[in-house]
Amino acid sequence: MKIGFLIVDMQESVVRGRVEQKGIDYACEYINHVTDVLRSSDHVVVHVQDVEGMEGSSPEEYRIISEVNVDEKDLTVTKESSNAFWQTELESILKSHGVELVIISGFAAEECVLFTYNGAMERGFRPVMLQNGILSTHQEAVTSTYRDRNVISYPVVDYLIK
Repeated sequence: MKIGFLIVDMQESVVRGRVEQKGIDYACEYINHVTDVLRSSDHVVVHVQDVEGMEGSSPEEYRIISEVNVDEKDLTVTKESSNAFWQTELESILKSHGVELVIISGFAAEECVLFTYNGAMERGFRPVMLQNGILSTHQEAVTSTYRDRNVISYPVVDYLIK
């Protein structure tokens, strides 16, 4: 089974100043572990960047935060709405790689992460949230996301890959 790992909106202008550094470091530890495991077995890692309203902005504002390890083989998709599948090439990219299971991580649990999860489900993928890999400015949004959605932990990802 081919796995796609989506890292949603982990950008300077989106995350910095909105989430405590401790929370960013914690989530990125899990995100980076899963990306390393998936890359080692040729699975798909996609960085989703929100560019809505960024016309004329400095590229520094929407670059991926330094805490997230980015590899030259990773893919990037830009979006202008909360759902990373809406009017983007994400669905065709994942299907062209034979992806069935989509692991979702990033910011914000109650918006872009959730809407992307729903978008994946609507398009026939099997979406799961990465446990400890999503952020929000509201901790209760993270809690309800884990409670109400399918979740995968990093040891399970390790097991699936081995």
